[in-house]
Amino acid sequence: MGRKETAEKNSEDGVYVDDPVVDEALEWFLRLRDAKPDKATLATFHAWIQQDPRHALEFKNLEAIWGSEAFGRAVAGLPANAFTRTVKASQARLKISNRSRRLALAASLAALAIGIWQFPSVLLRWQADYMTSAGMQSRVTLPDGSSMILNTASAVTIDFENGRREVQILKGEVYFDVLRDAERTFRVVGRFGDVEVKGTAFSVRSRDAEDQVVLERGRVDVRSIPRQSERLSLMPGQMGRARALSLTVEQVDPATVLAWREGRIVFDNQPFARVLQELSRYYSGSVILLADRVSDLPVTGNYRVDNAEAAIQILADAAGVTMNRVPGGIILLR
Repeated sequence: MGRKETAEKNSEDGVYVDDPVVDEALEWFLRLRDAKPDKATLATFHAWIQQDPRHALEFKNLEAIWGSEAFGRAVAGLPANAFTRTVKASQARLKISNRSRRLALAASLAALAIGIWQFPSVLLRWQADYMTSAGMQSRVTLPDGSSMILNTASAVTIDFENGRREVQILKGEVYFDVLRDAERTFRVVGRFGDVEVKGTAFSVRSRDAEDQVVLERGRVDVRSIPRQSERLSLMPGQMGRARALSLTVEQVDPATVLAWREGRIVFDNQPFARVLQELSRYYSGSVILLADRVSDLPVTGNYRVDNAEAAIQILADAAGVTMNRVPGGIILLR
């Protein structure tokens, strides 16, 4: 059970380091947490615990992280005090005093990391005039009568003072239906692109590496913010991509790209990993893909986003991947 090699994996969301012992401990957690195991399973689990001192310690660490009650039920069938004795023996053999110091340092670093991790969210709330949480959408009527729909996990700030009509996208994706005003340009500013219109309907999605502008009707002009001399005009059915070093255009189907307004997202022959990443935008917890074998599997489908967890389950079932939910809102696909 478990992988035999240790590998460091890079993903768009960060770096994950696989440790075969931690991986095996997690697999045992997933096997034991949801149902009372039979005697054969418990015997195999007990044998695994005694194979290596780290097995008991890593399992004990998971007990602390995920809650002792669930683990108490999971190991209830073991011989009396067998698990406790094994852990204590393992702790002695691995010099628990040194491990305690390492755990104290890890706890301090974790506290610092949590503070750093939360700061962008706090700053975003302080800056935004309107924002949505994961899985939510919001329709807003702007001071000039135009409207916008904020998609999942999005945030904007607006400026309609002194004749201006300007929206800055701080995060996420927004659809605009702009009332025509020949005297006042409506402007949407992203990270890499600056969109100007008189009256039209379009969406802007701000991502880490690019801004995407999809035109449903009318006409928009997109200017590169890093390279201000570069600009392009979009026609209906086109998407402009504004990146740090480029400004490009391509044909799209607005009904497909903007299907999220009706609570759906549509994919045609897209890699499994990309589809999962899109569905994860609508889920308030974390989604971790551990099954690399399906990353490039082509997916075609039409998924509802009002219940992202159910959509992820459907996607996992179609790909033959096991989906497990663990405390803290974490979904593991294995």
